[in-house]
Amino acid sequence: MRIGQGYDAHRFAEGRTLMLGGVDVPHPRGLAGHSDGDALLHALIDALLGGAALGDIGAMFPSSDERWKDASSLDLLVRARARVREAGHRISNVDITLIAQEPRIAGFVMEMRRRVAEALQIDITDVSIKATTADGMGFTGRGEGVAASAVVLLE
Repeated sequence: MRIGQGYDAHRFAEGRTLMLGGVDVPHPRGLAGHSDGDALLHALIDALLGGAALGDIGAMFPSSDERWKDASSLDLLVRARARVREAGHRISNVDITLIAQEPRIAGFVMEMRRRVAEALQIDITDVSIKATTADGMGFTGRGEGVAASAVVLLE
C-alpha cells in the first residue's frame, strides 16, 4: 500500500468558468491557470502521481506545453490514472478537501464525486469530497482564490 498527498491553489480570475471537481460551478469568477484551473482535480492528480512516485502535475502536464492550454482537468486526471496503473498500482480510495470562503459546493458534491469516480474507474463510495473555510484568514479567507488538498491510497 502507498499513500499520496497533493495540494493546489489558484487565484480567482475574471472571464473564466469556475471548474471544481470536473463540474462547472456557477460563480462570477473562475480560477486562473494554464488548463481549466480546477484546483480540486490538480491536488488529486498530484496525490496520485506522488503516491506512485511519478513526479507531479507540472512535470506531466507542463504549462510551457500548449497541448495543455485550457485542457479539461478531468482529461488530465484520466491520463494520470493511466500512468499510475501502468506503474502497477490500483487506486483504493481518494479524499479531497476544498479550502474556500466561496463558493459553497454542497449542492455539487455528488456530481463531483460521480465525475471523479468515473475518471478514476473506481466506485463512487471510494471518493470523498468535502469543503471547509479558512474563517476569513489568508488568501482563501479573503476570497482571493481557493486551495485544495487530496490524499489517495494506492495498492
